[in-house]
Amino acid sequence: MRPGTPESRSNPFGDDISPAPGRGNPFSSPFNSRPASSFGSSSAVRGLPQRYFHSRRVRKGEVEQPWREKVDPKEKWVTIIPLIGLALGFGIAGFLVYDGLKSVVHHKYCPVFSDDFSSGLNPSIWTKEAEVGGFGNGEFEQTTLTDENVFVQNGKLIIKPTLQDATLIDSNNVINLTSDGTCTSDVLTNCVSITNLSSNAIIQPVKSGRINTKAGGTIKYGRVQVTAKLPVGDWLWPAIWMLPVNNTYGPWPLSGEIDIVESRGNNHTYAQGGNNIVSSALHWGPNPANDAWWRTNNKRQALHTTYAQSEHTFGLEWSQKYIFTWIDSILLQVLYANFNEGLWKRGGFPSFDSNGTHLTDVWSQSGHNSAPFDQEFYLILNVAVGGTNGWFEDGKSGKPWVDTSLTAKKDFWEARDKWYPTWTAPGAGQMEVSKVQMWKQCDGNEDN
Repeated sequence: MRPGTPESRSNPFGDDISPAPGRGNPFSSPFNSRPASSFGSSSAVRGLPQRYFHSRRVRKGEVEQPWREKVDPKEKWVTIIPLIGLALGFGIAGFLVYDGLKSVVHHKYCPVFSDDFSSGLNPSIWTKEAEVGGFGNGEFEQTTLTDENVFVQNGKLIIKPTLQDATLIDSNNVINLTSDGTCTSDVLTNCVSITNLSSNAIIQPVKSGRINTKAGGTIKYGRVQVTAKLPVGDWLWPAIWMLPVNNTYGPWPLSGEIDIVESRGNNHTYAQGGNNIVSSALHWGPNPANDAWWRTNNKRQALHTTYAQSEHTFGLEWSQKYIFTWIDSILLQVLYANFNEGLWKRGGFPSFDSNGTHLTDVWSQSGHNSAPFDQEFYLILNVAVGGTNGWFEDGKSGKPWVDTSLTAKKDFWEARDKWYPTWTAPGAGQMEVSKVQMWKQCDGNEDN
C-alpha cells in the first residue's frame, strides 16, 4: 500500500485492526451525552462502533544505548570504595572488641557473704559505729548503736535519721561516748560533743546510723552488689562506699576511698541534683588538699523517676586493671577507671604542698599501678545529714547554713520546721536495703 493512496489515508497505521481516524478527538466516545441504560441490551452495545488505543512494542535494537558502547573505567570504584569502607569498618570494630576483651581480667570470684537480713542484723558481718565527729565532713549527725537508727523491718535493713533530744541542745550539755565505752573511734574529738549556749555551739542536732563490714567482709579485688532504695528528705546524704582496712600508704586520702554510690535526699528541683541523681567516685591523693577525686568521678541521672522511688542494685567490679560501678546492670556503668598507668603520675600532683611540705610518691613502692587500690577494703552503709565540706553547696535551693560559719549546726537545727517534714512523709527519710553481696577474687592472681 503506497503512501497517499486512498487506502493509506483510510488506515494510516497500515494494519487491519486500527480504524481510520475520525473527525475531532479520536479517543472520545460519540455517546458520552447519553446514560448507559439508554443503549439497551448488551448485544446492542456490542453492535456499536469500537475505538482502539494503538500501542507499539519497542523491539530490541530499535532504541539507541550509547552508554553501553563505551564503559568508563572509573565507574567500578563507585562499588569498590564503599566495599572497602565496609571492610575497614568491620575490621576496626573487630579490633576494638578484641582489644577491649583482652584488657579485661577474667577472674574466678568466690563468695564472701550474702545477706538478705531475713535473720535480722548479723553481728558477725555488720558493726554499728558510734561517733559525733562528723567523719571528716562536718556532718550534723551523731551515729548511734541503738535500734532507733539502724534496724531490720519487714526483711529490710533500715537506716533512719531522727531528731536529737532537744533538751541536749537547749541547755549546756556534753555528750561523751568514751565515758561508757561506746565510741568506735580512737580520736577524742570524734567521741565528745558540747552544747555551749554562750558560744552558740551545739551538739549534733540529728541522730542516724552507720554500719560497716570491717569485721565480717573485706576484699582485695572482687565484686559488691547492694540492692537498696535511697531516702527522700532535704539535706540527707545516703552513701554506699568502702574504706581500706589498714591505712597502708598513710592517712586519708593516701590510702584511698571507693564511693560506689552517693546521693542527696532533696527532690529533683535541688540545684545540685537530688535523689534523681547518683554519683560514684574514687578518692586518692597525697593529702586532703590534693585529693584527685575529680579525675575519677561520674554521675548518672534516673530516667523519669528517682532512686528513692523503688529499689535499685548498685554494683562494683574491681580488679588489678580497673574499677567500675554500675546500676541495675553492668551495661549501665556510672564510673570506669583503669589502671593503665600509676595513679601518682595520673594525678599530676605538685612536688610541694601549700605549706612547703615535700610530696612523695609512696604508691610506686608497691609496684602496682592500682595503688592505693591494691589492698583490703571493707563496705560501709550510712545516711549522713548536712555537712560543711561542700557536698551541699552554699546558697543553693534554700540551704539554711553556711559551711564556714561557726554556727552552722545551730542554723541547721533552727530551720528544722522546714526540712524535717520532708523526712516524715510516707516512705521518706530512710534508706532501705534488701540485700548485700560480696565476692572476692580467688584465682591466686591477687598480687598480679
